[in-house]
Amino acid sequence: MIRAVEASQAVSAPVLAAYRYCETVTGQQARNFAYGIRLLPTPERRAMSALYAFSRRVDDIGDGELPGAVKVERLEDTRALLGRVRAGEVEEDDTDPVAVALAHASAVFPIPLGGLDELIDGVQMDVRGATYETWDDLKVYCRCVAGAIGRLSLGVFGTEAGARGVERASEYADTLGLALQLTNILRDVREDAEGGRTYLPADDLAKFGCSAGFAGPTPPEGSDFAGLVHFEVRRARALFAEGYRLLPMLDRRSGACVAAMAGIYRRLLDRIERDPEAVLRGRVSLPGREKAYVAVRGLSGFDTRYVSRHTLRGRA
Repeated sequence: MIRAVEASQAVSAPVLAAYRYCETVTGQQARNFAYGIRLLPTPERRAMSALYAFSRRVDDIGDGELPGAVKVERLEDTRALLGRVRAGEVEEDDTDPVAVALAHASAVFPIPLGGLDELIDGVQMDVRGATYETWDDLKVYCRCVAGAIGRLSLGVFGTEAGARGVERASEYADTLGLALQLTNILRDVREDAEGGRTYLPADDLAKFGCSAGFAGPTPPEGSDFAGLVHFEVRRARALFAEGYRLLPMLDRRSGACVAAMAGIYRRLLDRIERDPEAVLRGRVSLPGREKAYVAVRGLSGFDTRYVSRHTLRGRA
């Protein structure tokens, strides 16, 4: 999907204020995401912040303390708002800044807004208390809450004319989203357990003696928790390797953004692999200096060149 619309730098005062609100939400709520999108040109950065702010609203409904029936109602209200955006019914003076920013972004960029419907579907799965017996089951959820975000982002980034294999760009964006989400699941395994949620596939938990769950800072008695984590890390790494094929299809700054965000999560994965039980003791994170290094590496184009070389070598 080659970018079909050139973004204009000039926006009206109400739209600019709406984007600033979304950028504030992004900076406060998603530091890793905000770190990556700061590498983008202003129009793309604003559009990505609008996508994040809408997604954050959906996630907050799912994660909140409201009764399930009320959550479902709020999610459907949010879906109705998305319908208004899609129909071009949101005016610049609308009182909802997220709707204003998203409406402008979707008018400037060919964003597949259906991905946000998928996100709502995924959060509704959470509200219903869905569990996942197999990796194939979990992939359905991950594609809703993360793969869709990858495809939405691709609508903002666009692809380079003449890029090799560009017809698979959406597939690679989706796969990269799965890689990020599986990393999130590993990082948040204790926090999710405290909230009564288990995302890792039940058959994987059973295989490594972890079906009792993760209610405390130590693994279940007699389990092979490290084996479980290493197994999921290998799965995530395979997804990253496939999803990284997207990088040569993007322009330099979009590629840098994707490489930075994915690079931060790959380094989180490295930390989790080195000390699997760390995820039971607290949230694993990267220091700012390491994130800065990942950003510089992305801007240098190192990851894009590496992927391009190995992709071509694989076809030789």
